[in-house]
Amino acid sequence: MTSNGWLQIALLFAVVILTAIPIGRFMARVYAGERTVLSPILGPVERGLYRLAGVDPGRDQGWVAYTLSMLAFNAAGFLLLFGILRLQGLLPLNPQGFAGVSADLAFNTAVSFVTNTNWQSYVGEATMSNFSQMSGLAVQNFLSAATGLALAIALVRGFARSGANGVGNFFVDATRSTLYILLPLCFITAIALVAMGMPQTLDGSVAATTLDGAQQTISIGPVASQVAIKQLGTNGGGFFNANAAHPFENPTALANMLQVWQMLVISVAVVFAFGQLIGDKRQAYAILAAMMILLVVGVAVAYWAEAAGTPTLLQAGLDPSGGNMEGKEVRFGLALSALWAAVTTGLSCGAVNAMHGSFTPIGGLVPLVLIKLGEILPGGVGSGLYGMLVMAIIAVFVAGLMVGRTPEYLGKKIEAKEVKMAVLATLVLPIFVLGFSSIAAVLPGPLAAIGNGGPHGLTEILYAYASGTGNNGSAFASLSANTPWWNTTLGIAMLAGRFAYIIPMMAIAGSLAAKTRLTASTGTFPTHGPLFVGLLIGVIVILGGLQFFPAFALGPIAEQVQMLAGKTF
Repeated sequence: MTSNGWLQIALLFAVVILTAIPIGRFMARVYAGERTVLSPILGPVERGLYRLAGVDPGRDQGWVAYTLSMLAFNAAGFLLLFGILRLQGLLPLNPQGFAGVSADLAFNTAVSFVTNTNWQSYVGEATMSNFSQMSGLAVQNFLSAATGLALAIALVRGFARSGANGVGNFFVDATRSTLYILLPLCFITAIALVAMGMPQTLDGSVAATTLDGAQQTISIGPVASQVAIKQLGTNGGGFFNANAAHPFENPTALANMLQVWQMLVISVAVVFAFGQLIGDKRQAYAILAAMMILLVVGVAVAYWAEAAGTPTLLQAGLDPSGGNMEGKEVRFGLALSALWAAVTTGLSCGAVNAMHGSFTPIGGLVPLVLIKLGEILPGGVGSGLYGMLVMAIIAVFVAGLMVGRTPEYLGKKIEAKEVKMAVLATLVLPIFVLGFSSIAAVLPGPLAAIGNGGPHGLTEILYAYASGTGNNGSAFASLSANTPWWNTTLGIAMLAGRFAYIIPMMAIAGSLAAKTRLTASTGTFPTHGPLFVGLLIGVIVILGGLQFFPAFALGPIAEQVQMLAGKTF
């Protein structure tokens, strides 16, 4: 580890916080329906879309109607994307002449992009046409991110409103998320990425002559526009198979820093918007503090583990002071690779600029742990906030048990219904991760897709199902996942991780909105100070750590012990 590396990391986090504050204020105004600087330009477009779709923006929806609208909207998006992928060979903007993809891969990919996971069992530049990339995948990148933001705001309204029947209107929230937040930021950052050397063209490839005179065909396409929304929407799916390790998808160290900023900024800004909307910024600071403390710890552990190198370097007679550079880009180095790995998994992004499967066992454990903590550090756009608020409900319940009184959070009594729904939501991840992993670890078909044996092979399985259920999308690269088993089971895990979590969360939103908001009394447990932050961190670590510790012990921890003992598989 070097001071220069830490300076880069600290600078990036500082820029994220400083820019997220004004963006969060802007977001709060957007969701409150107030006039903003973009209203003169986008207001007529917004109203036109409502008229075209037959949406009444003044109609409030209860939590059931809001949830059903969201499910119908996402089901339509799935069917449309599935159809595009299956019929790709008949559709325009296909300069390479790619055929339609198989049914199981189309199912997996459509589910993946609709759920904001962007798990990719295919090689993007050798499978997807420009039409599929732009009209299929990029569109769902916008819509899945808008869905997450809308749901987070619905839960925030549950806390902010008093004695209300509704939590907002899904179509209005999703439209405003796309028009006022995602599109403007994507437009600006896509231009910046093009200026940094990222391709943006409808051509499928270019021919090049190598130094020895051979001819080489290099894939290109509308890369910058796809990268802008994949990062800002914490989607993560790459235009190229190597994702952000590809020089066309991440050409410079400056482009790398911009993309990390893109990943973080909206997820942090929505926390500040939460503080504005509930009228208590201190609550937002407490939530953000818990998020950032755990994320910085993850960055530090990953950086330390990769900088320490491996005994294999010494055995090969190499200088270990350069750290473990296997699977990493020299132009980014250890610091920016470790930072990216922690950020992309603390979020639900899944984009990678280094190969997680080539990290040291402890370095690879960090992204796996961050996914299994719920991807709420700070999590995907919207999903990180509502996941953190679910954890906060459990934390105040624990505090209530300790002091012997009914817990309260943000002026609302937290009763049996809210606690049951919160616990039900948190059970989704371990049920599907451990359930599918245990089956895949004993069946010959799934095991044939694993590139390594022993603890590392088990980690590949655990990581795949954690990434799918957690809607992350990154992977240990030696897993060959384009088979009917992996495509189908990962698709089911992605659906459960997204929607089986959302439904109980929305039930909480509806229940809270109907309750009368209470004034804090002397006996109310304060949820804006360091005591609550510590309790919240403890709840997150216990729920994420204890449920998965036996699996960690058999996978990456066992591999670390073997590495130190000089044994490999």
